[in-house]
Amino acid sequence: MASRCWRWWGLSAWPRTRLPPAGSTPSFRHHFSTQEKTPQICVVGSGPAGFYTAQHLLKQHPQAHVDIYEKQPVPFGLVRFGVAPDHPEVKSYGAEDHRALEIPGEELPGVFSAWAFVGWYNGLPENQELEPDLSCDTAVILGQGNVALDVARILLTPPEHLERTDITKAALGVLRQSRVKTVWLVGRRGPLQVAFTIKELREMIQLPGARPILDPADFLGLQDKIKEVPRPRKRLTELLFRTATEKPGPEEAVRQASASRAWGLRFFRSPQQVLPSPDGRRAAGVRLAVTRLEGVDEATRAVPTGDIEDLPCGLVLSSIGYKSRPVDPSVPFDSKLGVIPNVEGRVMDVPGLYCSGWVKRGPTGVIATTMTDSFLTGQMLLQDLKAGLLPSGPRPGYAAIQALLSSRGVQPVSFSDWEKLDAEEVARGQGTGKPREKLVDPQEMLRLLGH
Repeated sequence: MASRCWRWWGLSAWPRTRLPPAGSTPSFRHHFSTQEKTPQICVVGSGPAGFYTAQHLLKQHPQAHVDIYEKQPVPFGLVRFGVAPDHPEVKSYGAEDHRALEIPGEELPGVFSAWAFVGWYNGLPENQELEPDLSCDTAVILGQGNVALDVARILLTPPEHLERTDITKAALGVLRQSRVKTVWLVGRRGPLQVAFTIKELREMIQLPGARPILDPADFLGLQDKIKEVPRPRKRLTELLFRTATEKPGPEEAVRQASASRAWGLRFFRSPQQVLPSPDGRRAAGVRLAVTRLEGVDEATRAVPTGDIEDLPCGLVLSSIGYKSRPVDPSVPFDSKLGVIPNVEGRVMDVPGLYCSGWVKRGPTGVIATTMTDSFLTGQMLLQDLKAGLLPSGPRPGYAAIQALLSSRGVQPVSFSDWEKLDAEEVARGQGTGKPREKLVDPQEMLRLLGH
């Protein structure tokens, strides 16, 4: 809600964040002069980047006062909202928005961003009105990264396997009624360029009740090329190659024969249009341009061959990338790259302002990348503080924000408030054997807190 904010103060939050130790990245201890003893530092955003930056600042400068502000009434960003409920250990995270397809028909009912779909089943308040219609037989996911595989897995996993996860009650109810039997994951390039990792691929291949569909023709001439790629990519491509070309063993053959659902990878296809149903009221398919690869290594790109094919479906999910949104008109922003222009986390031409996470470097990496990146941003801030490059003298810190919020009639949600919501979610989940039943309605959260 625009009129509410979540605020965290001091060290009491850290035991609840379950963050990995900071010893995995180089660190150093500063010695600060008297005027640097109690700097007031504001961190906007309570996702991994925000918390890791705050962690580094407090570890290296215990006298610092750090406030974290969050627009949602609950903390932890995409650690809470961006992780597949059946993968609580993964904790990947993303940016604020998805990249538009920019093709005709993407505004049709039945077309969603994978970002919004993930937010829907993870309980992100702004996505609870999504109401995806899963009454169709076939879904198409445009993209071949880990998020695309996450979404495909959730669509095809037997609902009883999701009952003990923290997926929302509403999403689980919709998935129980789903008629989706086939999910296609479409990519512009080939098997050597997929963006998912071997762990997620292996899990999809072994997904209960589902079988993989791979065209052996897509792997012709690939064996020699596999030998030349780095080991992680080699292992991934070899698994794809074996799955596509080798006859499964007796046990696996029986499992696949009994599978009622299927998923497949369509390579060398680029979306051109979302096709409407005869009455024009919803999506009924995707028109794809057949592509071929030109160039080598990092310069490899997909170019159209001139051939077109239509892929019927009733649900289209776009997972072609993510980008950050501008923070404020006063903060520089590169809309093309989706980042704040910066040098090692220092925002260009704005002394005292820093950035970390995907808004700093773009949509790459997972939580471990973000941890290192955020520690480095914190390190730059501390260097500038010690060098006297930041505003000197006493700063009002939260007192100024508190006065502003009070003047506007805004009552922020505190970390102790979050602990009450956390306890409520855990209690609601215990009755059904779930780790928690997420609260998804901000108004209900505020009522529970007496706000």
